[in-house]
Amino acid sequence: MDGLIMAAQMILGLSILVGVHEAGHMLAAKFFGMRVEQFAIGFPPKIFNFTWGETEYSLGAIPLGGFVKITGMIDESLDTEQMKKEPEPYEFRAKPAWQRLIVMLGGIIVNVITGVLIFIFLAYNNGESFLAKKELNKSGIFAGSLAKEIGFRTGDRVVAINGKDFQEFSDLTNPSFLLGDNSYYTVLRNGKEMQIDLPKGFINQLSSEKKRNEFISPLMTFKVGMVQKGSGADDAGLEKGDKILEVNHSATPYFYQFSELLHSNKGKLVDLLVLRNGKEKLLKAQVSENGTVGFQVDSQLKLSHRDYSFGQAIPAGTKRAFSVVWTNIKAFKKMFSGELDPRNSLSGPVKIAQQFGGEFNSTRFWTLTGLLSMVLAFMNLLPIPALDGGHVLFLTVEMVSGRALPEKFLEVAQKIGMVLLLALMVFVLANDAIQTWF
Repeated sequence: MDGLIMAAQMILGLSILVGVHEAGHMLAAKFFGMRVEQFAIGFPPKIFNFTWGETEYSLGAIPLGGFVKITGMIDESLDTEQMKKEPEPYEFRAKPAWQRLIVMLGGIIVNVITGVLIFIFLAYNNGESFLAKKELNKSGIFAGSLAKEIGFRTGDRVVAINGKDFQEFSDLTNPSFLLGDNSYYTVLRNGKEMQIDLPKGFINQLSSEKKRNEFISPLMTFKVGMVQKGSGADDAGLEKGDKILEVNHSATPYFYQFSELLHSNKGKLVDLLVLRNGKEKLLKAQVSENGTVGFQVDSQLKLSHRDYSFGQAIPAGTKRAFSVVWTNIKAFKKMFSGELDPRNSLSGPVKIAQQFGGEFNSTRFWTLTGLLSMVLAFMNLLPIPALDGGHVLFLTVEMVSGRALPEKFLEVAQKIGMVLLLALMVFVLANDAIQTWF
């Protein structure tokens, strides 16, 4: 069931984005008097279709894209019969280059607007909860194995990144910072400041979800949250609100200590000393083979919250949206330089669906949809034939040179672009499968 919910959310999110993207092309084309033959969300076979005016609207069974077919344009349909005739006034090729350029940018522009609007309304409706630097540095950070490799130690207080102050814990793992060149942390350890450099290619290790969990996290005091029925915690008599003081007589003030002790006692019965209503109580709990006893963790870290007026949400949401584009630019730079492995960075439908989760959460759904909208805009602007960016490149050359590129050249370029895109699709699908099931 979880898998179906994940897939349904991904399909819904992508369908919304593909719909508005292709609508951007279609509306711009119709505005300039071009004939739009087809508007499709998804690829054939068709689930249903109808014709309104000169345009057939359809929904395809394969929800991995969409298209708009504009008369007189060499596109993914590779329908070149129309191109053998003299252009009609309503054809794409008969219009001035600047109008064709706007049509090709229409989908990208609408995706950017969609992404920005989503983040503006998320900021306005939800505000923002965060772990402030002051709260983080009361106890410091927990250093996982990957953090220890580059010099972190549990209990370090991070005081600056790249020599500058920061506001919240998320700044320490912000992709823009991690993708930067010569990035470093300044930490306070035993009263002395130390510099911890991010080694070249470090982002490649963090691209793996398993490795990300082995980096840094806040040192967290905790209490027992919701107890799972039938679990070891339930059988032991743990209750929501209990504070676990010891496991097998070893103190557990922080959650990482509790977790490590459970993992070292997988499948065993352990003694738990808990504090309940001011009184200590000794319980015995069965640890599962996964190293858990079965309760949700209630973090005792104090989160800060900021609300935004609508006026404040506009710059905040816009900044968040365009940070996605900037991060993608940095990531592509790292991939082309060989510092970032595409296998760890490019996500296909399986990994995207997993991000949506097995339960519908409106904030998470719209956050991911906003992120995907900005990513879709960025990817489509890449100067690759068959993408909008390829058409934009050729139209820019035409406008600068004053001469249209030969139709035969455009047709060959479109075929090459489609081969490249198909190869990329095969790569991300295979990569998804390998990382998910093997």
